Amino acid sequence: EYAEFLHCKSKKFTDFEEVRQEIEAETERVTGTNKGISPIPINLRVYSPHVLNLTLIDLPGITKVPVGDQPQDIEYQIREMILQFISRESSLILAVTPANMDLANSDALKMAKEVDPQGLRTIGVITKLDLMDEGTDARDVLENKLLPLRRGYIGVVNRSQKDIEGRKDIRAALAAERKFFLSHPAYRHLAERMGTPHLQRVLNQTLPALRSKLQSQLLSLEKEVEEYKNFRPDDPTRKTKALLQMVQQFGVDFEKRIEGSGDQVDTLELSGGARINRIFHERFPFELVKMEFDEKDLRREISYAIKNIHGGCRTGLFTPDLAFEAIVKKQVVKLKEPCLKCVDLVIQELINTVRQCTSKPLLPQPLSSFSSGHSLPILSEFPAASLQILLLIDIELSYINTNHEDFIGFANAQQRNTQTNKKRAIPNQGAWGWWGAEGTGPRRRAGTSPAATSSSVLSPASKKSSPSWPLLQEKEKKYMLPLDNLKIRDVEKGFMSNKHVFAIFNTEQRGLSSWLCPIPEGIVCPAVPEQTENEDGAQENTFSMDPQLERQVETIRNLVDSYVSIINKSIRDLMPKTIMHLMINN
Repeated sequence: EYAEFLHCKSKKFTDFEEVRQEIEAETERVTGTNKGISPIPINLRVYSPHVLNLTLIDLPGITKVPVGDQPQDIEYQIREMILQFISRESSLILAVTPANMDLANSDALKMAKEVDPQGLRTIGVITKLDLMDEGTDARDVLENKLLPLRRGYIGVVNRSQKDIEGRKDIRAALAAERKFFLSHPAYRHLAERMGTPHLQRVLNQTLPALRSKLQSQLLSLEKEVEEYKNFRPDDPTRKTKALLQMVQQFGVDFEKRIEGSGDQVDTLELSGGARINRIFHERFPFELVKMEFDEKDLRREISYAIKNIHGGCRTGLFTPDLAFEAIVKKQVVKLKEPCLKCVDLVIQELINTVRQCTSKPLLPQPLSSFSSGHSLPILSEFPAASLQILLLIDIELSYINTNHEDFIGFANAQQRNTQTNKKRAIPNQGAWGWWGAEGTGPRRRAGTSPAATSSSVLSPASKKSSPSWPLLQEKEKKYMLPLDNLKIRDVEKGFMSNKHVFAIFNTEQRGLSSWLCPIPEGIVCPAVPEQTENEDGAQENTFSMDPQLERQVETIRNLVDSYVSIINKSIRDLMPKTIMHLMINN
């Protein structure tokens, strides 16, 4: 048995008392005599058939307060020194903690957990079991109950400072340690798993697994070195192999960015598959909602469609379903633009993802040319995807399924129309009376002045009206018209007269003729939009429809709204599926 120091290789130490003295002398040479520290290790190699084939690094304990020549950041320096060694995956960590210290305050266990959170390389070592206060023990700790470790805890009893100074033999110290565990009532059942010899066996059993892992890594490196011994840069087979490896890595990177991965997560912005998902479920629905249409123009188109389908000089009695189909198809065709825009957005995101995957340095020309987007294989899928999207729209146009379970149907559309008209009705349930004999205009009644009657052609006849207005008599009620569903429209001037005339009619009661009322001077009437003529001579803004046509327009408007919402729902579901199948998955 002998020992060698790295700082004096030529000398072999056979007396281990001299080894201890050399360690103390070298420490003083490097750090001084006033408790200084140094990160430079003292390398000692011991050759003996009774020791394990391993490297043992004795690290210092963490010092909280500097003393002597120690620097002010002594705690930080020692911590960095310890982490430098225990962070290596090839090292085992012996977390030494005194038994008379609270395990929760152990610096060794805390740092070991930082670098080895799963506890694969950490073995807990409990010392000074013989120095605990009387009546206390570390049984819960040694049974791995208090703060469990995967590899558990091993208790040891080392020589005291008095034993070291008294030159107590190592063998005698091991025998005393054995006797302590066998005689102690709290540790007697754990004696076979305690002591320095058991710690040696655990290290000997743990190291082979670690050694085999290191040997496999060594063999892999040696094989790689052997391949590069005869390396020729101009060898075409090697270039092909390198290119294939890069293409494979590119495929892996691309898939991770699209499918998502736990490594290299971007916390600053969305990328890859997350951006495509946002296009599917946020941007595309927004583009559909953005397709706003003018309600007035839509109703005008519906009225024109109804009139053109009826044709002739007659008014149709029933709502034509051909008008509904014509308007629906016109609205469905408008879906092509947002659908194709969605495909364009996905294509752009795929190109950006490829650029990110090919932005690595030292990339060969065939791969780096992908980033330009011109030779990108993804672009070859664009026509097929676009054609399939257009085919989906054409399929919807080919058959209007009015038997769909979500379609409201004709009866429900009419019912909704009636409810809408009731909501639009004027809330005041009074009536407007015509003050005067039929055809004679306003007349003066007793108790009223001519000025009052001339300015009140239409006046409220409710009992709650202003007291200055005369009350209606029973015979005058025949000149009253209920306010519910009351409409007003301008009437064209007659051929023989230039007087302005407006018509009042009820949209619900059949058989009730419209009232044609001359507009006296001083009466304020609803503004009627001016009629302009387009290039064909047809009037625009002629939206004064008869009640029956208006009901038909409202019915078809409700039917169109119901069916288009069904189409939108179907397209929102099929668009992501089609793009995923034809573009991203391929």
